[in-house]
Amino acid sequence: MISMNPATGEKIREVEEHTGEDTARLVARSGEAFREWREVPLPGRAALMARAGRVLRESRDEYADLMCLEMGKRIAEARAEVDKCAWVCEFYAEQAETFLAPETIETDAGKSYVRHDPLGPVLAVMPWNFPFWQVFRFAAPALTAGNTGLLKHASNVPGCALAIEDVFRRAGFPEGVFTTLMIPSSLVADVLRNPVVQAATLTGSEPAGMSVASEAGRRLKKTVLELGGSDPFIVLADADLEKTAEGAVTGRTINSGQSCIAAKRFIVEKPVFEAFEAALTRRMGRLTVGDPRDPSVDIGPLARQDLVDELDDQVQRSIRAGAVLLLGGRRREGPGFFYEPTVLTHVTPEMPAFREETFGPVAPLVEAEDPEHALRLANDTDFGLGASIWTGDPARGEALAARIEAGCVFVNGIVKSDPRLPFGGVKRSGYGRELSRAGILEFVNRKTVWIA
Repeated sequence: MISMNPATGEKIREVEEHTGEDTARLVARSGEAFREWREVPLPGRAALMARAGRVLRESRDEYADLMCLEMGKRIAEARAEVDKCAWVCEFYAEQAETFLAPETIETDAGKSYVRHDPLGPVLAVMPWNFPFWQVFRFAAPALTAGNTGLLKHASNVPGCALAIEDVFRRAGFPEGVFTTLMIPSSLVADVLRNPVVQAATLTGSEPAGMSVASEAGRRLKKTVLELGGSDPFIVLADADLEKTAEGAVTGRTINSGQSCIAAKRFIVEKPVFEAFEAALTRRMGRLTVGDPRDPSVDIGPLARQDLVDELDDQVQRSIRAGAVLLLGGRRREGPGFFYEPTVLTHVTPEMPAFREETFGPVAPLVEAEDPEHALRLANDTDFGLGASIWTGDPARGEALAARIEAGCVFVNGIVKSDPRLPFGGVKRSGYGRELSRAGILEFVNRKTVWIA
């Protein structure tokens, strides 16, 4: 596996892959570790997870620098990501006992209740764009619940994958409780076929999700999928346009636009369309593109050259279909995988910028006749991960939120994940939930116990 610095295009490291035999041995070890790990009392497991949070905080700069180097994440965002990983570890360390407590249910039995037992080794297939957060989002609840974890990380962030395994080792987790598998995507099916593996979770593309789900389904193994998104950002006529435009830029350019829950379709009510267009374009035009290690830079590189090619293709096809380019629309010359902040207007549902997920700093503007039209445009997508509504009337925003087809809707705020709230999508954005109590219950056996 080879990692490259996206800011320069230079090779960083090459990590040797595990062979099929290596992988089978590591999976078997995970199964053996599970038998002992599940017997560790919950307070003991929680204490180790809290310690993992401390390891992350103590080495924040080290891990942030690694993300910056290996996938081009801006240094401030990388540090914030490490902090968020520590938070999710601490959150489950504190809340797991409450979340997993037996639930007493009154029946005709002398005693009846539901307990929550771990399933076993869980395979996590994770992407590169939040190389620490998306792993800990899975691992913190799953491991605290008593499962063991097997990580197949994206091939362009092998350093992050090994560093995460080292976090758990440094925190004192027993060997085999969390294991990084250095394998290509072609070996994922072999891992899923292994009877030791009891479930799988994937964050990534639709094709990858369908592949994992179908392979797991043939073996009746539980899956949780978090796939792509094309989040609508609805601007109603009574919104505070300056505040909304500021939120729009932040929501579109977080992680240089490489986020499943980034705002991706700006659906603006007609009376304020031109004013919002001008405010958004002005702010996007002020963004600086460059070295992600420079704290003054707003947009870093995309993670790989093929991602730049794909994004540029989507922009150019949209322009050929009638979209009007107001800003950007080109790669930055020189080394590295950079794309200029871009604004497209007069975008319609037939265009790639509306219909496809754009993974980069591209903001397509879509005009809506009224709130009902905005709602129809928002739901006119195969995806259903997140959405936001901006309005001067929060009650109206809340009423519209009930009709949005998405896993989460934010009113007057950008979409974000939070350990306290369930996270996941509907439609082709996947199924199942991560985070909160819902997340820790995804990979447990809700066992009924009935005593006469």
